Amino acid sequence: MLHFERWKIIAILLTVAAGILFALPNFVSKERLAGWPDFLPKSQMPLGLDLRGGAHLLLALDQDEISKDWLQGVQDAARASLREAKIGFSAIGVDGGSVKVTLVKPEDAARAETELKKLVSPIGNAILGTAGNDLVVAKVGDNQFTITPTAQGFDQRLTNATTASIETVNRRVNALGTAESTVVRQGKDRILVQYPGLSDTRQLKELIGQTAKLSFHAVHPTLGPDEARGTRIPLGYKIYASTDTERGAPAEYLLQEASIVPGDDLEDAQPGFDQRTTEPIISFRFNTSGARKFGKYTQENVGRPFAIMLDDKVISAPVIREPILGGTGQISGNFSVESANNLAIQLRSGALPAKLTVVEERTVGPSLGADSIEAGLRAGIIGLGLSLILTVIVYGTFGVYAVIGLLVHGILILALMSAIGTTLTLPGIAGFVLTIAMAVDANVLIYERIREELRLGKTAIAAIDGGFQRAIVTILDSQLTTLVAALIMFWLGSGPIRGFAVTLSLGILTSVFAAVTITRLLVAMWLKNAKTTKGRALQVPI
Repeated sequence: MLHFERWKIIAILLTVAAGILFALPNFVSKERLAGWPDFLPKSQMPLGLDLRGGAHLLLALDQDEISKDWLQGVQDAARASLREAKIGFSAIGVDGGSVKVTLVKPEDAARAETELKKLVSPIGNAILGTAGNDLVVAKVGDNQFTITPTAQGFDQRLTNATTASIETVNRRVNALGTAESTVVRQGKDRILVQYPGLSDTRQLKELIGQTAKLSFHAVHPTLGPDEARGTRIPLGYKIYASTDTERGAPAEYLLQEASIVPGDDLEDAQPGFDQRTTEPIISFRFNTSGARKFGKYTQENVGRPFAIMLDDKVISAPVIREPILGGTGQISGNFSVESANNLAIQLRSGALPAKLTVVEERTVGPSLGADSIEAGLRAGIIGLGLSLILTVIVYGTFGVYAVIGLLVHGILILALMSAIGTTLTLPGIAGFVLTIAMAVDANVLIYERIREELRLGKTAIAAIDGGFQRAIVTILDSQLTTLVAALIMFWLGSGPIRGFAVTLSLGILTSVFAAVTITRLLVAMWLKNAKTTKGRALQVPI
């Protein structure tokens, strides 16, 4: 237990040296870090919003838009289902909060009801008593049906939309180049976004607020918007406004409602510049399914225009000069470098299920964070100093070894947090202080076990060896229990709770290493030197 092979000692020393190298940048300014050699670590531990200051946004999901999109989807699904079953209908449309279906023949009512009920999906859990359906199909009269969303179904729809929005917003925010942001749920339909170090929220709001629903549509081959209004808009077509009117393009387009390729088939989007005009553009790439659809359409429609739509507005309507078979293309429009970059980020991250509205906005200044850091450092230094002094007083020379182990523990946890980019927050500081207490407790357990062994009349070597063996089991058991609790907090928690859980988990690992390895190595070295000089007459300084 007290024997260390040479390779183990070298491995321990290299681990401590690496920890010092990774922790050291946190005590150096960024200006000085820039002058360091490239082979040295330069990562500093990022600070959270409560320590660094930054932007705080509370966003709300548009519930009306979610309901509207859902009803539109139900309407399209009902139309497709009846057509597939070859059941004639005279009208299908949204009426209030329901989809109303009118059949041509009343005798088709039974078949139609069977087909429409296939659109209903079960939700909830029967065991928990929450089972139900997302839709209710009701017969009204001889040849009419209504399809109405249930309250339970809408709640689930809202929950799913909020979850999807969080993922999309998170991807968009991270694309700005930070790993310090926080994006968490607040209630049913609200999302909290915290972005440290940002004072101007304009770009952030523009980036995360746009739904960015991209789609590609066919332009009517003969009719224009004005002509369609004068006669009758063809079935399956709709008039859409354009955002690219500065180039002399039409203000409106008559487009087919059904998309050639939906935005879901978009795989990647990157900002760039047109080689001929040097104007900002966006290069895009479809997945296999989208490339096949787009290639087939462009083959069959050479010389005709098609429209690129973003959030139900035409941003570009180029003419197909030749078949586009590679699944790639580019979007040109009235873009600036910033708007092209933002739109590319939005397209890559996916569309929001509904519009997000800012309901609360504030900026946290860095002065509060500076005060918190100063107070936390002062409390940490005082607490650590008192702990170290008390340890040395109570346990003498072995207390000094415990102090060295605590310093190694602090260095390693800083190194790990810097290496993996863990954001330091006030809860994280609390977790750090807690791990120091746990590391002290581990050394106390070891030394008290050694004292118990000495009281039983064992020799110094036997007492120290037995003390470490007996204490390590207890230490590992207690630390493992705490680690499980920390992992559960990380899994179920969010924001500050996760920050606390991460710091606590890393601190548990480093405290065990410091107590079981560093302290044991120092005690073994003392024992070896003491045995050489004094023989068996050893007095354990504890």
